[in-house]
Amino acid sequence: MDDEYFKRIMTTLVLVVLIVLAFFLIKPILISIIGGIILAFIFMPIYEWINKGIHSKNLSAFILCVLLIVLLVLPFWFLTPIIINQSIKVYFASQEINFVGLLESIFPSVFASEQFSQEVGSIISSFVSTTANSMMNALSDLILNFPIITLHLLVVFFTFFFILRDRDLFITYIQSLLPFSKEVENKLFESTKGITISVIYGQVIVGLIQGLILGIGFFIFKVPNALFLTLIASLAGIFPILGTAMIWVPTVIYFFIAGNTFQAIGILIFGLVSSSVDNFIRPIIVSRRTRMHSSLILIGMIGGLFMFGILGFILGPLILAYLFIVLEI
Repeated sequence: MDDEYFKRIMTTLVLVVLIVLAFFLIKPILISIIGGIILAFIFMPIYEWINKGIHSKNLSAFILCVLLIVLLVLPFWFLTPIIINQSIKVYFASQEINFVGLLESIFPSVFASEQFSQEVGSIISSFVSTTANSMMNALSDLILNFPIITLHLLVVFFTFFFILRDRDLFITYIQSLLPFSKEVENKLFESTKGITISVIYGQVIVGLIQGLILGIGFFIFKVPNALFLTLIASLAGIFPILGTAMIWVPTVIYFFIAGNTFQAIGILIFGLVSSSVDNFIRPIIVSRRTRMHSSLILIGMIGGLFMFGILGFILGPLILAYLFIVLEI
């Protein structure tokens, strides 16, 4: 074995070891880094607008960091105890609902069999209780793990600041690592930017807007535990096909059965507006050629949720989209 060959083997071995060690080093905060990059992408137009007036990258990025703290940390600090309290109320309320009688009153012909009604009612009751309990536990864990969450937020803001300030350097470095020609690189970045806008703005942001519109209806018509239901509706709005209808349809049915017709009609109107608003907003934000198929987004979101947690709503569809982009190129 000559010296040159031995040096290549040792260099490759050292490189592999360093890559593995770096991966395990970054793994605990990888989601926080990705979250900072996604937030930088979302706030990039605002950063560019601020920087045009200030002409200082550091100051512009710092202003946006402060804005992000106000938008994320302060609501989290003040609203989390309220949402936890309301999630506990929803959990106990779900224990008292007679789902069997509810199903028999809505669909008397389908649930004519007592045994069938009991089985379906038990399944629905278990699902609602488990969902409410999971949300309650997840929100409680946020408070219990506050020191760890603070460290993750520090990484998010750190990444957010430097991606905003040094975006051009970051993109140039990524391009230098890609094994493609300049033409393919440009096409890859253009397609990636378009599909990222489609997922983040067209699906996530629009979904959150839908949830907030429905939440306004909950507060106007004094729906119990409105803040908790608004949070659930905002998450549901992100899902394609299903959307906020998962929240407002059962709410409307509940109020109609309870005899609160005025509230039911009010929530129905806000629900229909919430479910249809994406038909007006999404075409403005996202061009047709960069729109992803709804089934692909739904599969990506569900898979991403299992793999990455809440951030998987965004990462799942993006990973599938980037795969198809690279395959096409």
